[in-house]
Amino acid sequence: MIHGALLIAFAALLWGTTGIVAKFLFTGTELTGLTLALLRLVVALPFFYLLMRREQRQLEVQHPGQKVAGSSLRGLSAKALLPLAAMGLFQAFYQGSYLVAVDLTGAGIATLISLCLPPVLVAILAAPMLGEKPGPLTLAAAFAAILGTGMLVASDIDTAGTLRLAGILMALLAAAVYTGFTLTSRYNSAGTPVFTTAFICFLTATLMLVPIVALTGGFAGLASLGLSHWLMVLYIGVVPTCIGYLCFFAGMKTTPATLSSIIVTLEPLFVALLAWLILGEVLGPIGITGAVILTMAVIVASRYGNAPGNSRSD
Repeated sequence: MIHGALLIAFAALLWGTTGIVAKFLFTGTELTGLTLALLRLVVALPFFYLLMRREQRQLEVQHPGQKVAGSSLRGLSAKALLPLAAMGLFQAFYQGSYLVAVDLTGAGIATLISLCLPPVLVAILAAPMLGEKPGPLTLAAAFAAILGTGMLVASDIDTAGTLRLAGILMALLAAAVYTGFTLTSRYNSAGTPVFTTAFICFLTATLMLVPIVALTGGFAGLASLGLSHWLMVLYIGVVPTCIGYLCFFAGMKTTPATLSSIIVTLEPLFVALLAWLILGEVLGPIGITGAVILTMAVIVASRYGNAPGNSRSD
């Protein structure tokens, strides 16, 4: 179990580098958040296709002569494809809104808001979906999450000297979209294998982002990319996305779902630390306190919330 927990923690660290590298790209080029989101998906797609094919071959070996759901794309029913397409829609909006938030604010505060709020929101929304009332600890976690987010915003105003409202709103949008992605994946995935789900989601998100980037003139920013910038794009598509996914699901095989969901909360803390060390982003005492309160709220929601399992939108 320790090995699995370390793999999940390593995955969280890899995911945390996304916002840091993205900030370097935004400050050194004319690349937009939407365009980077699309490039990330395009780079990752071939890897997830290969992982999906390997997964399908394993299913064929494990169930010879049987028709197993997910053993081929053709075998997926409309009932299974519809929620996967919906998850792809959430994926497109999450990737875009998160990276835009990083561009407009900072990597630390954007990640803390967009990733710490969803587990709390899921714990609240999952209760009525299951016909239950949220418990007192879940309600306390929701209150703490709101308080922590408010303190982060106040700290950002203090350090930036102004309210970066557009970035905060984009981070909140990313949190809302991530919540929708998580709820959809938990209750409507129809048992589709992991990497088949990932490939279909990424493919759908890619197809949705292409016209949006084209209509907003996002492709024009590609001309400002040098070799080092393209290497950064490849890094984001391969390391935190593909390798991070592999580490996470490998760790999940031997780690209880509740423990893994708590370990994943290390990601925004990793981002905040890296943003401070590498980018010089400072949260300040109020922001640090808010980050701690928000993280504790996530742990409580993950431990005592009603929503089972884990999902990732990274």
